[in-house]
Amino acid sequence: MPAPARLLALLLLLLAIAPAVPRAAAAGDAPTAIRDVVNRVIPTLMANDDIPGVAVGITFAGSEYFFEYGLASKKPNRPVTRDTLFEIGSITKTFTATLASWAQVEHRLALSDETAKYLPFLHGSSFGRVSLIDLGTHTPGGLPLQVPAGITTEAQLLDWLKKWRPAYPPGTYRTYSNIGIGMLGLITAKSMDRDFSALVEQQLFPALGMTSSFLTVPTSKMADYAEGYAQDGGPVRMSPGVLWPPAYGVKSTAADLIRFVEANMGLLELDGTLQRAITQSHMGYFRAGPMIQDLIWEQYPYPVSLEALLEGNSPHMIFDATPVTRIKPPEEPRGRVWINKTGSTNGFGAYVAFVPEKRLGIVILANRSYPIADRVTAAYRILTSLTKE
Repeated sequence: MPAPARLLALLLLLLAIAPAVPRAAAAGDAPTAIRDVVNRVIPTLMANDDIPGVAVGITFAGSEYFFEYGLASKKPNRPVTRDTLFEIGSITKTFTATLASWAQVEHRLALSDETAKYLPFLHGSSFGRVSLIDLGTHTPGGLPLQVPAGITTEAQLLDWLKKWRPAYPPGTYRTYSNIGIGMLGLITAKSMDRDFSALVEQQLFPALGMTSSFLTVPTSKMADYAEGYAQDGGPVRMSPGVLWPPAYGVKSTAADLIRFVEANMGLLELDGTLQRAITQSHMGYFRAGPMIQDLIWEQYPYPVSLEALLEGNSPHMIFDATPVTRIKPPEEPRGRVWINKTGSTNGFGAYVAFVPEKRLGIVILANRSYPIADRVTAAYRILTSLTKE
């Protein structure tokens, strides 16, 4: 083959295998189909659930689209903008999962390890025999949703965990818990010889190109931090507690979270080790009701019905013990799936969903904790209108 022909062939090959880096577009530049469906769904959602402000990010076929509605704060009156920071609640857990997966790819830990390997104080205890993968899949044996009342330090929590007795054998029931993922975050940080918050803010976010995401919002960004609104309508923001950074502490923008979604679909040019870690966080470990439990992420075969998504994101799945079936060997990451995660604090509600095969994803951020079913339904209506499935 002549040299020019070989060069052309090589160029075409590189273009074929290179990630398709998404292009940002203003809401006014969004195709009519996207703009119309978002403008139809989101204002109705806000009116029905009395939500002051919402930010929406969509990534579709290589482009990003952003939409802002309402108020980030009522007093003083501030509109939601592209820079508005929202509390994302338990979507934080997906970053903790990413960091743990990154530590595993770098051979700093193995998810099959027991917790006592990293926390010798727990040696011989029931919790010390729990595997890290059980922490990251809500299957350690029946941990409560929240850190018990009266525990205000990590030392007190470790004392409590040493005495803890599982209600079920590990790996048999899913019980959604801040404690499990919080402890996975602490163990991951210990394996990487750094503070968890520093790892996220100084290593993970920069590696992802997320420049407007924080655990502790700096003074220079406080004007962008939305005010959350409680059920009684009063202003509220999250109060830090034990394990808050790895369990529910991140504040972010729709633009930054859409970038994270794109990273999870393999659409960005990232460090290869980090990209492998992100992809491996989509391994399927357990079947739980209508979904497959990945490392924090929740996965459904695609196309998926709204009924299945509502069941998988129902209060029952959050507050009740759900029997699970371990997948042996774990299911490899797939593209033809719907992957999602919800997040809430007292004054904020968030939802993220994406379909890797379609290069399609959505982020909906709101400064009110409104029903999860309404978030899922809104996202489903928007995304399915774009794919016509």
